[in-house]
Amino acid sequence: MAPYTTTNSSGLNTPEGELESLVGVHPTAVRRPYPIVVQSEATSYSDEYITSKFTNRGADVVVNNGQFIVTPTSKPYEFQTARKVAKTGLMLVGMGGNNGSTLCATILANRHNISWHTKSGIQQPNYIGSLLRASTVRLGVDPSTGKDVHVPVSDVLPMVHPNDLVLGGWDISGLPMDEAMKRSQVLDWDLQRQVAPYVAELGKPLPSIYYPDFIAANQEARADNVIPGKDKQAHLEHIRADIRKFKQDNGLDRVVVFWTANTERYSDIIPGVNDTADNVLASIKTSHSEVSPSTLFAVAAILEGEPFVNGAPQNTFVPGVIELAEREKSFIGGDDLKSGQTKLKSVFAEFLVNAGIKPLSIASYNHLGNNDGHNLSAEPQFKSKEISKSSVVDDMVASNALLFKPPQEGAAKGSKEAKGEHPDHIVVIKYVPAVGDSKRAIDEYYSEIFCGGRSTINIFNECEDSLLATPLILDLTILTELLTRVQYRDASGSAEFAPLYPVLSLLSYMLKAPLVKPGTDVINSLNRQRNALESFLKACIGLEANNDLLLETRIW
Repeated sequence: MAPYTTTNSSGLNTPEGELESLVGVHPTAVRRPYPIVVQSEATSYSDEYITSKFTNRGADVVVNNGQFIVTPTSKPYEFQTARKVAKTGLMLVGMGGNNGSTLCATILANRHNISWHTKSGIQQPNYIGSLLRASTVRLGVDPSTGKDVHVPVSDVLPMVHPNDLVLGGWDISGLPMDEAMKRSQVLDWDLQRQVAPYVAELGKPLPSIYYPDFIAANQEARADNVIPGKDKQAHLEHIRADIRKFKQDNGLDRVVVFWTANTERYSDIIPGVNDTADNVLASIKTSHSEVSPSTLFAVAAILEGEPFVNGAPQNTFVPGVIELAEREKSFIGGDDLKSGQTKLKSVFAEFLVNAGIKPLSIASYNHLGNNDGHNLSAEPQFKSKEISKSSVVDDMVASNALLFKPPQEGAAKGSKEAKGEHPDHIVVIKYVPAVGDSKRAIDEYYSEIFCGGRSTINIFNECEDSLLATPLILDLTILTELLTRVQYRDASGSAEFAPLYPVLSLLSYMLKAPLVKPGTDVINSLNRQRNALESFLKACIGLEANNDLLLETRIW
């Protein structure tokens, strides 16, 4: 194949690769040695591990006749993080879709440092939009200047560089990956032209599982690359074999399986079918109709001891799957990528409630023209997305009983009193082919203000859907790999180090409907999600959680 040529800023034709040397590597894609050394009795380093001591501080609160009895609590822990980053593969379910093809192409563009021309000039490949690669965390203060010191989040602990991910996966469409990239119509033409030979080396996605009942009928035309038959046990074994082969062929230490395929309808939760681990496994053997493709992929990954992350809103993790992950001590995370409108909503609703303003209604409209929008034009699949998007303000509302009446004990089941007061929350998604991957999101916040007044705030948000989602897939994959290397123990006794709980709720910042440990509250507040993740990463190197008191600036 003859080398591609491009045009540099002087207007001269230059061989591919020369333009890259002119613009360098973007700061979000730069490789840096692990630079942080914590000098403290709480932190120690060996060739294998970073070991830290951390005291988890909190408070127990008892409400007694309107009085709050508060007892501060503290419990010591130790964290042990393996320093060697695993050679990691990323297997995408839905590899040939908009998100999958965009992710593969942009990783390869960064790996080969391919710059390209747009109408605005030369564009570098980068990882803008990634929490890990493009945002920073405050470490402390420079004593010589009194200024805050920030470092990239990815530098706090050893993490996989996205350029090093080994790419593979499945798709019900057998279109080769370079053609899938073109079909998606997400990336600039000049980038597609240059990266196409590298994307073509990925070949065709592996055949995937196709059960028409779970996705919209309009997806049938794409389904030309499916595992034959209707035997779900055989399909499970097929997927497990794919994971093992991919891992062996590429010499991998870890494989993260990631669902970025079509949104499925919700599975019915049926006692005896998917309510326990054993029942789920038995239902797979009998090919029960309520076992979805995504649940099969999750079970396959769990049984292979590899993490599974669900980037779509359906209830992949039925109770039996969570129990199976607990039993196998295999990591899972989800649900649904939080990229644009919902992320903004989680910030804006929190701002209103924290400001003492009472949202009365939140109405959200979405226009989306890519294949995700096409699939969501079917009612069962839309319901999955509606449920995911609608719960995002629940914890903010529940935090303020001054504005919203809490659920009343003893109220009739299903009544407003039993549910508690809540803003009217409407979510509408319409398929508009003309807008393609450029999603339009319109939100109206109608609120009560001082002494019966009203406030209406409208927000119009236009975003390129896949270019917001792709960095989230990378963050979720990289964080998942890191969390498999972290162990903890209760430092008050002689307990052995153990892995974290299988449901990775620390991934919540990137997810619309975060999966959490059963029986615990879901946190949707973006600020709390970010603070939890930063605090955990700091705890693993023996640093205190975020502290914005800045006491030294407030005293003599």
